Amino acid sequence: MSPEYLLTTFLVCLVPGIGVVYTLSVALAQGMRGGTWAAIGCTLATLVHMAVAMAGLAAVLHTSALLFQTLKFAGAAYLLWMAWGTLKGTGGLDVRAADPQPAARIVWRGVVLNLLNPKIPMFFLAFLPQFLAPGDGAREIAVLSLGFALMTFAVFLGYAALAASGREAVLSRPAILTWLRRAFAASFAALGIRLALERA
Repeated sequence: MSPEYLLTTFLVCLVPGIGVVYTLSVALAQGMRGGTWAAIGCTLATLVHMAVAMAGLAAVLHTSALLFQTLKFAGAAYLLWMAWGTLKGTGGLDVRAADPQPAARIVWRGVVLNLLNPKIPMFFLAFLPQFLAPGDGAREIAVLSLGFALMTFAVFLGYAALAASGREAVLSRPAILTWLRRAFAASFAALGIRLALERA
């Protein structure tokens, strides 16, 4: 992997999206433990999307309007449901201090949130070839994919650590908690609406 690939991957992972918002919200509610599991869930989804792109199924999504629309609206509906649950303080995504959620539930939600975005495998299909040389095969693609997944986990872990480090200060201020809960709900809703309006 070239330094250019690593730097580009880092910047791509750093841009806030569905996975970042989810990881931050879980880390604030559950601490570093919860944030770590959220990062793992988002990373697992990234690996699945990489496999989809490598198998060429992203091209199928691009040519099958029905499949694309089905996945897109399912993802948008799930994000809007997460927004409502966050706003109302239900569904395990309340920003306030809460009892620890089972690791499997945190991971599962992270996987589902990211899997229901059909744009991601198409992004990989367009992104990876820029760093491949003529004649490169499955091994080189797998190495780049693994590097992207590891970078995703590292960046999301950094976001989790940042949220967890300021958790006590945030939780001790009800006004900040209310603002954060609304901000996370608005973020999930905005991401859901943006996904619903995306075109193939």
